[in-house]
Amino acid sequence: MSAALHSLTGAPDPARDPAASLFRLDAPLRRIETEGVRSRLPAGPAATLGARVDDFFAHQAGGEALLVGALPFDPSHDDALFQPAQVRMPESGLPPGVAARGDHAIEVPSAADYADAVARCIARLDAGVGAEALRKVVLARSLRVEAALPIDPRALAARLGADRNVTTYVTPVPADADGASGWLVGATPELLVSRRGRAITSHPLAGSARRLADPEADRRAAEALLASAKDHDEHRHVVDAIVEALAPLCSELQAPARPSLHATATMWHLGTRITGTLKDPTASAAALAGLLHPTPAVCGTPRAQALEVIRELEPVDRGFYAGAVGWADAQGDGDWYVSIRCAHVQGRTMRLFAGAGIVSGSQPALEVDETAAKFRALLDALGIDEARAA
Repeated sequence: MSAALHSLTGAPDPARDPAASLFRLDAPLRRIETEGVRSRLPAGPAATLGARVDDFFAHQAGGEALLVGALPFDPSHDDALFQPAQVRMPESGLPPGVAARGDHAIEVPSAADYADAVARCIARLDAGVGAEALRKVVLARSLRVEAALPIDPRALAARLGADRNVTTYVTPVPADADGASGWLVGATPELLVSRRGRAITSHPLAGSARRLADPEADRRAAEALLASAKDHDEHRHVVDAIVEALAPLCSELQAPARPSLHATATMWHLGTRITGTLKDPTASAAALAGLLHPTPAVCGTPRAQALEVIRELEPVDRGFYAGAVGWADAQGDGDWYVSIRCAHVQGRTMRLFAGAGIVSGSQPALEVDETAAKFRALLDALGIDEARAA
C-alpha cells in the first residue's frame, strides 16, 4: 500500500460513529460541514426534486432549515438528501499526506474495451439523421482500488483540496445490497447551478486537455484546446441546452458567445459562465438542479437517446458519479455542483470514475487519454503512479 493511501485509512464505523453521515462541501460560494441526520427528504427522481424540497420545508418541524446531499447520474433514480443534525464551518489546513510507491488499480472497462465502446458510439453518431439524431454521448470508465484498511473520506477530501481551483466534497450515499455505507468523495471544477434570491449562475465545462509539466508545452496544450473545433462543438451542446432550459425562467440571461479556459491542477477545460435573473422568485435552486441535470456535459444530447447508449455501452453503473452534490435551504437558495473527479468510497474499496464527451470526429485513442488524465486528480491524492493504474 502506498504511504498516501495508508494515511487515508481509518474510516468511521457507521454503526458507532455519527461521522458516517458526514457531508462536507468546500467551495468558493459556501463552505459547509455537517454531521448526523435529523430527517431525510423522501427520495425521488430529479424531475420532482423542487416540489419535494418545497414540501419538506413547508412541513419542517425544527432543526436547521437546510438539506444536503446528492443526486444520482440517472435522473429517474432516487436521490439522497437529508436534514443534518449539526452544521459547522469545515476545518482547514488538514495535512495533505505524501505520495509514495503506487498501488494497482483495475480498469473496468479496460482501455481497449473503452476505445471499442467509443468507436461504436462514433458509428452511431455518424449514422444519425434528423432533428432527434444523436449528437453527443459522454462515455465513462472506472478504476477499482483496494486498500488494506477502510478509507477515511475526510482525509481523502483534504488531500484533493490541495488544488484550490476545484470544489471538494464528501457526501454519504445509500448503502448497497450488503448494507455497507459509503461516500462519494471528489474535487469538481463544475458548477451546475447556484441561486441567491433571483440571481442564478451556471458554469458548465466541456472540452478538455491534459495539463503538462513543461510550462511551454502546457501553454501550447491550452492554446490548442481553445482553437479546437471539435471541443468547441462539444462545449456548445452543453451551453445551448442550459440556456434553452433557463431562458423561459429568466428576465435576463447572459452567456458569452465563446468559452474561456478553466484550469485545474491536472486538466484544462473550456468553460462558459452563464448568469441570469429569475422572473419568479419561488423558482428554487433545487428545482433548477432537477431541471438541468444531467446536462450534455455528463450525459449527451439529445438526453434520452444518450442515456440509452450509456446504459448499453457502460459495464459499470455510475450510481452518484456524474450526478450533483450540494445544498438547498428554506429560502430557495442553494449550490449544486456536478459530481465528477470522484470516487465511491466504501470500506476498503474505492471506485474512481472519469468520462469523455464523444462527438462526430472523436478519436478513440484520444478519448482514452482524456479519461486517463481525468483520473489523475484522484490517483495523485492516493499516491498511485499512472503506470500502475491499468
